[in-house]
Amino acid sequence: MNAFPKDAMRMLKETSRTFYIPITFLQKELKYSVAAAYLVFRAIDEIEDHEELDSDVKYTILMQVSELFKQPFDNEEYLRILGQTKVRMPEVTLRLEEWLQACPNDALPIITDAACEMAYGMAKWAKANWKIRTREDLDDYTYYVAGLVGVMLSDLWEHYGEEKTDRELAIGYGRGLQLVNILRNEKEDLVERGVSFVPDGWTRADLFVYADENLAKADEYMKSLKKKSILLFCRLPLALAHKTLKAMKEGREKMTRAEVEQTVEEVQID
Repeated sequence: MNAFPKDAMRMLKETSRTFYIPITFLQKELKYSVAAAYLVFRAIDEIEDHEELDSDVKYTILMQVSELFKQPFDNEEYLRILGQTKVRMPEVTLRLEEWLQACPNDALPIITDAACEMAYGMAKWAKANWKIRTREDLDDYTYYVAGLVGVMLSDLWEHYGEEKTDRELAIGYGRGLQLVNILRNEKEDLVERGVSFVPDGWTRADLFVYADENLAKADEYMKSLKKKSILLFCRLPLALAHKTLKAMKEGREKMTRAEVEQTVEEVQID
């Protein structure tokens, strides 16, 4: 593997404020694997979230990208799949090949398998126009966009011989973080994208309960971790999720900048 590109860390800092700091806590190989994985996932996520593309276009692109991950990555084919949408895509999406090349070779199959499954799930939900009707629908959607990330991280911990963790708790960790995002962006998603991730008949209070249930699984997941660098990595996003949820329950939109900075300091103290 070549030296990990500095530009990848710059891009990570620009695209993922929540995860940039925790990734820097990890040991070298894991740090590079997780950083590359987040950029790969963000590249796909930007296609799913794009405000100017209709659902059918997203479905077609994401299904083809999913297939692309099943073999050695072909960048010419990727750019052909993006087609006319290329001019509207952000840099992180256009440079997908670079993030895959930045990934340590032995971790690449774990990351491409997860990316393949994620792109497929996002395509499926784009086709359904993100119509979440039931709790099962919410479980399914949040698995593909977040629970899957928890599983991939657990696979990386195990691959590097650091930790063995419970798959269901790892999914709960990802889901809990995603629910906090859904709650925080509920109005914005509805106004800007015409999308609601709230099951039929559910109130905001029901979403809070669902978030609490999954964050409780995340807390259990934390108890199984022994390695300090991995503990630090997992601790910050979870602490921010708990505190953001608490702020929203109190009627605030989000944490203050000072609260975020204080939390970053707190999680680094044993």
